[in-house]
Amino acid sequence: METQLIFSEKCLNYGFWHIESPQRVKKAYEFLIKKKYTFVEPSPATEDDLLLAHNVEYIWNLRKGLVADSDTPAYDNIFEYASLSAGGAILAAKIGGFSMMRPPGHHVGSAGSALGVISRGFCYLNNMAIAVKAIKKPTLILDIDGHHGNGTQEIFQGDSEVEYVSLHRFPHYPGTGEKSEGNCLNFPLEANCGEEEYLRTFDEAIDMVDLDNFEIVGVSIGFDTHIGDLASLGLTERSFCIIGERVASLKKPTFFLLEGGYNGDKNGKDIDQFLRGYEKEKLRS
Repeated sequence: METQLIFSEKCLNYGFWHIESPQRVKKAYEFLIKKKYTFVEPSPATEDDLLLAHNVEYIWNLRKGLVADSDTPAYDNIFEYASLSAGGAILAAKIGGFSMMRPPGHHVGSAGSALGVISRGFCYLNNMAIAVKAIKKPTLILDIDGHHGNGTQEIFQGDSEVEYVSLHRFPHYPGTGEKSEGNCLNFPLEANCGEEEYLRTFDEAIDMVDLDNFEIVGVSIGFDTHIGDLASLGLTERSFCIIGERVASLKKPTFFLLEGGYNGDKNGKDIDQFLRGYEKEKLRS
């Protein structure tokens, strides 16, 4: 069955002049709808869902708009937009879908800022953490955004039901993820390292994981690793197709959440190539 894409045009209604802008997903949506993908509309996560990953004080502050930092403005109605994105994540986990919703999530910890970093890096709610805690299954989280998911690591550090694996550019924002810590395996990569080095590291990371321990894989995927993007690792459309194949070869139920990727003209093509690789390998397996 083809992976369904989760999207609501409501997520385009804020942040017009920010680097994390509506255009980065709007252009991707317009490209992918022409490719005949199936789209599903999400519902907002409930407050009970949000409290699975965040504390009461942070949710209260987010609802009141008391959350601004240099990268993460307190937009009007940001609680509603963030809750809808979190709802998209939960739906993706339930149906094995790909949520294209914004805002992203992997930099925000249980109380907001995570692991000593003041900025939350465009994130308001940790969509991956909320989804994983909602489905209540042993989960391998594979974070292949170009930035380390410091919020996701903080939330799941020491959790026996979850293993967190991140491939990311280092040194780079947020400055974390240089070393592995317990159940959080970090693989820092140099800027523009290229496809060959990336895939070698990907395979090394997966070899360190006992897949028998997990029922499901959650992928935080960012296309900011594309050459020329905000956290470039020198990857191309072809690279994402191969990475999609690698993910499918894990032979586990899998869902996907969009994190970064700031070139709207490229994001749609990258998502398409990733899913083409994923579906091709899934059929072969």
